[in-house]
Amino acid sequence: MVYHFLFHSIISYGILFWGNSPHSPIIFKMQKRVLRILVGVGCRNSCRELFKEQKILTLTSQYIFSLLLFIIQNRGHFASNSSFHNISTKKKVLHLPHSSLTMYQKGVLYSGVKVFNALPATLKDISSNPKHFKVALKRYHLAHSFYCLHECFSEQNA
Repeated sequence: MVYHFLFHSIISYGILFWGNSPHSPIIFKMQKRVLRILVGVGCRNSCRELFKEQKILTLTSQYIFSLLLFIIQNRGHFASNSSFHNISTKKKVLHLPHSSLTMYQKGVLYSGVKVFNALPATLKDISSNPKHFKVALKRYHLAHSFYCLHECFSEQNA
């Protein structure tokens, strides 16, 4: 409760815009330090299991969670791949805009579509119901405790 009151509220503010910045690893180290202090373990202990036990989302998971909620809440602004070609696919995939600019690729729209497309099919199937999707997504991220976006993509593609 203390964590959510003092730390979570601060790092979650505006995370959509700064969650993929080069400074986010510094914030993530602070998050792990706060968690170790709250639980009372040493600085050499791994925090991955502590995040799961305490039911706290890692900074990366929080960022992905916020991105996906943004995509679901604004679903009408994103085109599906089926609207760009006539090939029938069973997967619910959003059209990833073409861009060679790294700054745009790290932005909310591009990253959000990329993360949504990498979601497991079970989560995509319930994405039409925002309440169920939010609960299932939070449960998924609490179970995995992702430390970086690459972990998330490799887990979701496995």
